[in-house]
Amino acid sequence: MQPSHNAERRRFMKTVGLGTAAAGAAAAVGHVTLAQADTAPVKNEKPTVNYRETDHVRAYYASLRD
Repeated sequence: MQPSHNAERRRFMKTVGLGTAAAGAAAAVGHVTLAQADTAPVKNEKPTVNYRETDHVRAYYASLRD
């Protein structure tokens, strides 16, 4: 009697094992405490407007409509 080899079961077990190891590594590396996190400086200025509809932007929009 020969033992049956189930390739799908082996592939599933490898995937589960690798996935578990990858999740553990990601959790260990990606863990940042609040003390380690950088805080963004607080600005009390008015927000600037970064979007300007210039001639080349209008030309691009016109090319999309054609």
